[in-house]
Amino acid sequence: MRSKIEQATDRILHLPIVLAVFAGISARATNFDEAKVGDYLLPNPLICADGSRVTNAATWLTKRRPEILELYRENIFGRSPDTGTNMTFNVWEMSTNALNGTAVRKQIEINFSGTPDGPLAHLLLYTPVGGNPAPVFLCLQFNGNYTASDDPAIAIFPGWNSKTSTLSMPKNPVRGQFAHNWKIADTIARGYGIAFIDYNDFEPDLPHGAGFDFGVRKNFSRPNEAGWGAIGAWAWGASGVLDYLATDKQVDSQRVILFGHSRLGKTALWAGAQDPRFAAVIANCSGEMGAAISRRDYGETVDDVTKHFPYWMAVNFQKYAHHWNELPVDAHFLISLIAPRPLFLNTGSEDRWGDPNGEFLAARAATPVYELFGKIGITETNFPPLDHALLHDIGFNCHTGKHDVLPSDWDKFLDFADAHFPHKY
Repeated sequence: MRSKIEQATDRILHLPIVLAVFAGISARATNFDEAKVGDYLLPNPLICADGSRVTNAATWLTKRRPEILELYRENIFGRSPDTGTNMTFNVWEMSTNALNGTAVRKQIEINFSGTPDGPLAHLLLYTPVGGNPAPVFLCLQFNGNYTASDDPAIAIFPGWNSKTSTLSMPKNPVRGQFAHNWKIADTIARGYGIAFIDYNDFEPDLPHGAGFDFGVRKNFSRPNEAGWGAIGAWAWGASGVLDYLATDKQVDSQRVILFGHSRLGKTALWAGAQDPRFAAVIANCSGEMGAAISRRDYGETVDDVTKHFPYWMAVNFQKYAHHWNELPVDAHFLISLIAPRPLFLNTGSEDRWGDPNGEFLAARAATPVYELFGKIGITETNFPPLDHALLHDIGFNCHTGKHDVLPSDWDKFLDFADAHFPHKY
């Protein structure tokens, strides 16, 4: 008799939910009509390359998971090196009386090569005053650290201009410009630390991949030899930051929660997949090549990524343009690589480009892998009501609104963390 896991896997993976993609189409209109999505068949994460079926956590960890990780490295994001022994950390500023006396603030320079050439990254870290080492949210962000808080002590460094591909000081910096996204005071009050870093410090996100010459990848290979794309570089940088956090006595490095939005949501998923030291991952509006199923013809597609952002990905990814069904993996595989650690997927009702339903379906399809570990994934059949968070081991929420991080989202992130990392505060 077939196990409940086998039956559940087949039931989820054979739902008629998406359109078969026609190869050889050079231009196509973006589809935002669920009725036109059609049918497709998802590959099964619990079937090994040799055809055997995974029925327990040990086989997943020792056999199937490494196979899937290798497929991603070969075909999707590329192969990145281990974070280096040449990295150096310099805590150049510290205050034990930050944020009205509630937090310890540290500003840290991370040198990824240990040489003057760097590249250098600037980490901002707040932890609660007193008590035990705190779990920490590590937030990948799109701007300088000064935009996350109006704290006047936060240093302002030169930033990259994507229009001119030059590095310069911001002309009219606005402290706390994006503070509404983060709710730092609430996070500290709940007993969590929070850290910020601009992903451009790892590798500038410049048009046509021009950032290669200024980022971490240049230390390892020339552009035509680089087996890893920019997402791989950003994910590698996140693991490098974790190397620092593991040395900080005010941080519980066993409970670091990695957060990313949009392309940084994709990055957070890939970093969490490769680096099991991240205790949990929160991917916000990660969409195509993140948490949304690629075989769905809805919103952004593989074709869009290969055309507009080829430098994000491994060179081999280009061959899947117009051949989505030939992908050896799909988003539920990427989600599965996080198992059994907690994962929260957050999206928005107006983020049609990112395909919220595709993320929900991918989470459901990854659930049998979490069940191998006795964890709870997405067992709900129907898309949940808006603004109603599912706080299982695979969490899911769709806020009312656009492609953004809303203040109400952060409340749910904290609730999710509390559910999985109980602590005193």
